This record gives sequence, C-alpha cells and structure tokens, in this order.
Amino acid sequence: MEVCIDFLNWLDPDISVQILMYLEDPSDLVHVSSVSRSWRDFVIANGLFKHLCLRMFPQLSRVARVMELNKCRAKKPVEVGSSYSMEWESLARDHRVYATLAQVCTSFIFEDCISEAISASSTDHYPDESIHNTLLPAYTWRASYWSSEGQSNPAVPETLIYKLKSEFCVITEINICPFQQHLSSLHIYSSNSVRFRMGHPKGPYDLGSRHLGDSLPCNADDTFIWTYTSPEFPMAQEGCLQNFRLPEPVLCIGGILQIELLGRVQRHEMDGLFYICMSYVQVVGCSLSPTFCVEILEPSGTFVLKNDMQGKSYTPPSLPKNEAQGNKYAVEFIDEYESGEEEDEAEVEYAL
Repeated sequence: MEVCIDFLNWLDPDISVQILMYLEDPSDLVHVSSVSRSWRDFVIANGLFKHLCLRMFPQLSRVARVMELNKCRAKKPVEVGSSYSMEWESLARDHRVYATLAQVCTSFIFEDCISEAISASSTDHYPDESIHNTLLPAYTWRASYWSSEGQSNPAVPETLIYKLKSEFCVITEINICPFQQHLSSLHIYSSNSVRFRMGHPKGPYDLGSRHLGDSLPCNADDTFIWTYTSPEFPMAQEGCLQNFRLPEPVLCIGGILQIELLGRVQRHEMDGLFYICMSYVQVVGCSLSPTFCVEILEPSGTFVLKNDMQGKSYTPPSLPKNEAQGNKYAVEFIDEYESGEEEDEAEVEYAL
C-alpha cells in the first residue's frame, strides 16, 4: 500500500515557505492551494501570492493596503471571538487580490499604452513641432516630429512626458524613432542615449488644464514622483524605430512616463545649434484597468491597491493540451471565488 507523506507537516514552516517561494508561475501556486484545505490555508497564512507579486514587481512594496470593490455575495460580519478573526480576513483578502493580480499580469495582451502627450521640456516651433506629433505613426505622408530648442551645449538634455492609458499599467518596452532630415546631407537628430522614468503626480495636479504640449510651469521633478528609473540605453544614430526593452516588466503606478533624451549629436546647418528631434514614440505594455486601480496616499507616496471584482480586463492563459486535465482544476479554483460559490464546509471561508 502506497504511503503518502505531507511534507508541510514534517518540515519546519520556514523551510516549507522557502521551498514554495521557488514557484514563479501563479498557476503552480494555485495547484498548491488546491491540494488540500491545510495547504490552501498555509499559502494564505504566509502570503505566498503577495511574495510572488513583490518578486515580479518591486514597486508593490509601496502598497499600504488592498481593497475589494463590488464584491458579490459578501459574507456576514465576523462576530467577535469567532474562529474567522479579522486578521484571517485580512490575510484571505490579500491572498485573493494578489492571486488575481499575478494571474492578470501573466496573461495580458500587449498594446500601445500611451493615452496622450503631456509636455516637452522645450519646443522649437510650437505647435507645428509639438510633442503631439510623436503620437503619429512615423510613416505618415508628411514630415511630423517634435523638435527641441537649439542649444550650443550638446550636453543639455531634453524630456518628453506622456500620460498612459490607465494609472496602473505593466510596461515592457519603449520604441522611439528619431527624426531624419534630407538636405544636402543626411541629418539624424537623435540623442546619445535615453532613459525612462515612471511615476505619478505629487498631488491633484490637473494635467488637462493646460494646452497639449505646453512646457510644465515648473521642473518635472517638482510635479511628479518617480517610482521607477530605468538604466541608460545607448541610442543609435539611425532614423528608424529603435526598441528599448526594459530589463524586467515594470508596474507603472500613477500612469506617467518620462523619456529623458541625454546628449545631442546633430547641429543644424542654419544656426549651428544642437537639436534633438523625435518622430514617433510608442510604449508597449498592458493596462490593468478596470480589474485594478490605485489610490495614491499623500504625502507618504504609498497607495491603496483596489481590485474591482466585476472588472474583467484579462483572459486566462491557454494551457498545453497534455496539461489540460491537470490544470482544469486550477482554472476552476480561480473562478470559484469570482463566482462567489465557495465550498459550504466548516473552516472553508475564503477559497480563491
């Protein structure tokens, strides 16, 4: 007769946690949670889905708390002294929210995430050469580009700031096409290198109150809080769409992207000044709205992560045919909580 041993009962809990934290696929943690009630409770009690999300996106370390919105079939209030303590309720809520977030972030469809252009640090001829032109495909019939003001010092940088499609996005890469001009010789108004920042406004700053493409009334660092800064990428002196893939997918909290264009290369023949000109900018990633939204808590800079239980912005990933049977329960396990149909057994209150 085969003897089965539950290693969670034999090993020290800390060792068990370390073993399970090697799992990097959310579906693997779902499988672990579905082994038994005790395994599921172990996953919940040790916040394994939260730890997984923090490894995927360090920006989540600034989450102050999580909330569930539009929750159907809400449970009755927990009585004081009952076995379902407020602490367990909080752990179970974290488990559900982070499990959903991990699922969403591993099954999204890539798209262009720019909503609108906010500002450029300078513009040579506004509005003809405004930042708005960088949202038009580079292959349009007419020359369309943003141009900085001319500078005698080639080290003077420029910045372009964009608003993304939602305040909670996963960004994987940015594509930029420098402007190429044909005169007596080939001119490419690229920068030496490029760097990216993501973040959110410092306060209830009305970005829509200004004309599109205007310069900010103050330094961007006085207006925005940057939660991510990328490495510096070299930019080729070529008039083509250049791809800058981030080392890891980045969770943009607040929906603001800044492109720093560092170092000038091309002088203009007419005035001898250095310019930077860009034809097209594309930001590739995925909006996590409406399933998730955030509320920034000022002045701490932390935020509330809100999971709309009725928001559907993702499709569960497809599974290989030879794993379909084994993973069928994993998908059902996720859907079980979303439909509000938890098991009607003692001590089974917060199934995923």
